[in-house]
Formats: sequence, structure tokens, C-alpha cells
Amino acid sequence: MVTVVFGARGNVGRHVAAGLSSAGEKMRLTSREPLPAGFPPGAEVVTADLEKPETLPAALDGAQRVFLYAKPEGIDGFVTAAESAGVRHVVLLSSGAVLHPDAARNPIAQAHLAVESALENSSLAWTFIRPGMFATNTLWWWRNPIRDEGVVRLPYPDSQTAPIHEKDLAALAVTALTQPGHDGQAYPVWGPEALSLREQVRHIAAAVGREIPLETISVEQARVELGKTMPPIGVDAILAAWQAGTTAPPRVSTVVADVTGRPAHTFAQWAEDHADDFR
Repeated sequence: MVTVVFGARGNVGRHVAAGLSSAGEKMRLTSREPLPAGFPPGAEVVTADLEKPETLPAALDGAQRVFLYAKPEGIDGFVTAAESAGVRHVVLLSSGAVLHPDAARNPIAQAHLAVESALENSSLAWTFIRPGMFATNTLWWWRNPIRDEGVVRLPYPDSQTAPIHEKDLAALAVTALTQPGHDGQAYPVWGPEALSLREQVRHIAAAVGREIPLETISVEQARVELGKTMPPIGVDAILAAWQAGTTAPPRVSTVVADVTGRPAHTFAQWAEDHADDFR
């Protein structure tokens, strides 16, 4: 049985590929660009782009299962190609934004809901993984300031979030792809612990082995700083989430442990895994 992994270069996709390899599954990895060394040996690799429907039939030929990331611009072509190829089950990496009370006015939520809707209205079985705050977001926020200046500047240092390790999202996907009982399930996923941004910086400091000072700045200053590495829509979403985290504790969840049978990673473990990214 062949499983196709779209976005095999991505933070989650590469761990999905590793998990499938460890499980002895036959897989086909897709990417718009050549994959670097270090991917599972023996995996078939094809060039495919969700926005280029002519590349999809070859990528999906003979496949029964697919790991997919949300790309509304290409979802109609994907559904057509997947149904024609005889794909049975799609595991979609969606977003927890679809669960927000303001989802109807949230562009990120609407983009993911469009992909979910297309799969729900298809003949394909589906599983949705709806993550909250990715731990890897901190690479966008803090990697360059820590590397270049050795400091983190924040408007809401005591705001709390519940970051999720990308390995845990991949483990959920691998479980849903390889074990029965996940068709039609939508899993909201938050990290296992609520931490302030200040505490998260401390964990990164411990991982890299040096103190990282934290400075408080205005929201407008933060908007400028975040805009150096993120698009405006992402900046708006992050600032809103941080502001919300100052007045209400974030959701935490046991979904990873409940579904995979293994506890979710802590942020301290994530920081250890990514220490070199901040050095």
C-alpha cells in the first residue's frame, strides 16, 4: 500500500516521512524542488505541485493514502486527481483557526476551511489535524534576534501559549494513515502545557547554553520586527493570539497521547531539538 506525502520538505512532512519509514510503509515523497540528502532511503521521490494539476496524476498513481497540507489554490485539482487514482484516505494538516469564534472573518481559517470542505464533499475518506500554535513559529519570531543580537523583544512577555512540537503532529498523521478508526475524525491539537513567552525564551536559553535577555516593546514596534520575517496576515494573527494569551489561559490537550499512545513533547524538548537553529 503506497502512501503519498505532499510537502515532504516541510517541518511536519519530513517527520511524517520518517515515521512512515520507521513503520515499514511504502511511500512516495513529493516536493516542488529536489529533496536534500537525509530523507528515508528507498522512498520514491517525485516532483509535484498542488497548484499545477498536470503534475498530480503521476504523483498519485497507485496510491491509497495521502498526507496533505492545506493549499486552497490547488485543492479542486487534487480531489479530481485523487479520486481518479483510487486514493482511499487523505490526512489533512489543517489549522485550529477553523475552530475560532471569528473563523468566518479570519483569512487563515477560511483558507483551511475551503480545503476541508472540498475533502468533505468528495468521495475520499478524510482525517483533519487542526493544530494550534506551532512551536516552530518561534523560529520566525526569535531566531534572527537571538542569533544576531542575543536578545528577544516582545510586546506581551507574559502572554501564554501552548506550543506543539511538529513531531507530535507527524505522529498523529502517521497513526491516522496506518491504523484504522480515524476516518471522518477531526483532531484539535494543542500543546501539553501552557507557557508564557518569557518561559519559552528561558527554555531556548537553556538549550543553547547562554542567557537571552528579554525586552518589552510596543505592539507597533513588534509589528515592525515580526514583519521582517512574516507576511502581514501572519503578523496580525500572532499579535492577536499573544494579546488573547494575556487574559485567558490557552487550551492544552492530551490528543497526541490519546491517539498515538505516546506523550506529547514538551517545549523544553522542542528547544533542545532546535538549539542549533538559535546558535
